[in-house]
Amino acid sequence: MNASLVIMAAGLGSRYGGSKQVDGVGPNGEILMEYSIYDALRAGFNKVVFIIKPEMEEMVRQLCGDTVARRTALDGRPVEVAYAFQDFSSVPSFYHIPAERTKPFGTVHALLCAADVVHEPCCVINADDYYGIDAYRTIYQELTQLPPEGKATMVGYLLKNTASLHGTVSRGVCTVEDGKLRSVREALKVQLYADGTLRDLAEDRSLDPDTVVSMNFWGFTPSIFPALRTYFEEFLQNEAGENLKAECLLPVMVDHQMKTGALEVSVLHSADKWFGMTYREDRELVRQELLRLHEQGVYPPSLRK
Repeated sequence: MNASLVIMAAGLGSRYGGSKQVDGVGPNGEILMEYSIYDALRAGFNKVVFIIKPEMEEMVRQLCGDTVARRTALDGRPVEVAYAFQDFSSVPSFYHIPAERTKPFGTVHALLCAADVVHEPCCVINADDYYGIDAYRTIYQELTQLPPEGKATMVGYLLKNTASLHGTVSRGVCTVEDGKLRSVREALKVQLYADGTLRDLAEDRSLDPDTVVSMNFWGFTPSIFPALRTYFEEFLQNEAGENLKAECLLPVMVDHQMKTGALEVSVLHSADKWFGMTYREDRELVRQELLRLHEQGVYPPSLRK
């Protein structure tokens, strides 16, 4: 089966303080995207799509894009590599972009920018997260069973394993029943405390550490793109306005699609541990985790050979 790994890497990384998507944290300077690609290819994916800012293309090609294009997928064919660009040129002309805005329009817009190059079932991920090989194997198998329309999937993680002691994070808090996603609520300021408790500071409410959350590990078929376009245009018409930081987010869009009956989403679970870099202080923990995985033989000494 043809299946693409779609990597959202155009974010500014403002809380991290730089381009965390291309920060070399592996033993040989590997970036987190390289682990995602390595795991996805050995799970069966045969195409990689980078969603980046236009000015990042040469850097991403040199870091990993050109190397990936020389690899062979499990089916024996060369891995296909494509690039999609998230910038303001793809925003509909009816919307006036505020002159002071520099922030991208969020993950719905990011995935929509890849519509012209994704023609197969796809797994959509963040560039700055580590999901693990089991997650890719699990979602690949589910993608092989999805009908062309009406269904999607996601891998869920426990909230207590995805927050940071170094500041607040944004998480899609999920309600799951009988293996199906029933709702997603975007919690914008989740704070983890040293005693293990969690709180949504934006809404001043405590959160169950074992709550399932979305880490933007989605599985879609190409039929999602018309829905993305419609939702994004409605967002621009009704919510964006002059707000310089307004974002159109995938978890919120998926929740809307479910509520209208247009989409059913299965929730999968992974045996692997998620980790990522939201703040610069997270970097050392990620570095240590990756080194441990290399030492355990989960990964070869270098991903670049």
